[in-house]
Parts: sequence; structure tokens; C-alpha cells
Amino acid sequence: MRPRRRLPPVTPDPIGPGQESVWDYPRPPRVDAVCERVTIELGGEVIVDTTDVVRVLETSHPPVYYLPVAAFVAGALKPAEGSSLCEFKGMASYVDVVGGGRVRERAGWGYPDPAPGFEGLRGRVAVYAGAMDRCTVAGETVQPQPGGFYGGWITAAVVGPFKGVQGSMGW
Repeated sequence: MRPRRRLPPVTPDPIGPGQESVWDYPRPPRVDAVCERVTIELGGEVIVDTTDVVRVLETSHPPVYYLPVAAFVAGALKPAEGSSLCEFKGMASYVDVVGGGRVRERAGWGYPDPAPGFEGLRGRVAVYAGAMDRCTVAGETVQPQPGGFYGGWITAAVVGPFKGVQGSMGW
């Protein structure tokens, strides 16, 4: 078991009715199945519309939504070069996301052979919301996690502060 990393003190934002705080999410992260409709639009086309959704919850991060590769329209995901390693989930591979004649390079990623405990991510892809025209969860347009590096989706149901804002590098 990995030792828990001590995070600097952060004052979580107040939680309102129906909200959850990213500061109550675990580390290591967990995979959480949800029953919400998720859509992604690119180039004026809906490239995915599904209720087969899991999200990864990790301390200080808004949820990252993973959708089945099979739920994307044909041709919307193209293998891309490169990979990266997550200390928890394993080796990630990247995809270009295509829709309506637009290509967003390396705008999605997945874990073809996820680490133990993250098997629920196999056959799924997460997408950077900021690279798409629009992403929705339960009809609400999401905001991308700040900073450009992380792929969390911010909705009214989740409060921060979120990793990626200025000064959060040590979180």
C-alpha cells in the first residue's frame, strides 16, 4: 500500500443542498458508476449520448467522466501517439476526437489495461471538456477543470476549490 501524501491545508468551499465537495473524495481515487445522461458535441455533431457512465473521484479534482468507446459515433475516436502513467490507474493511451469535420488531437484518453481496482475503466474513454464544443451531464453544460492538464468536469453539483487553479500545484 502506498503511503498517503499529506496535502497542504485548503479551505473547502461551502457545500449547498445536492452538492458534494471534491475534498470529500478519496485518495487513491475510486471509480463510481452514475445514472446520468452524458453528451458530447464537436463540430456541430453529437458524437456521444449515453447513460452508461462511470466517473473517477479523487481528492481536489472534479469528477472525470469515462464513457464506453462503443457509445461514440463511428469514426469519432482515432488512436493517437503517446502514453502517460497514472500512479493509480496505470498506463493511459490517447485518442484524437473527431466530429463535424473537426479534429481535437489527444483530447481523449483511456486505460486499455487498467491497474487493479480500476477495471471499470476498461473499454472507456474520458474527454477534455475544454476541447469540445459542449459536454453535458444530466442536461447541464459542464465547465472544464482549470489548468488544462486535468480532465475533470465541473457541474453545479460539485464544489472546490479545484486542483488546477493558480497556487494548487502542491495539492
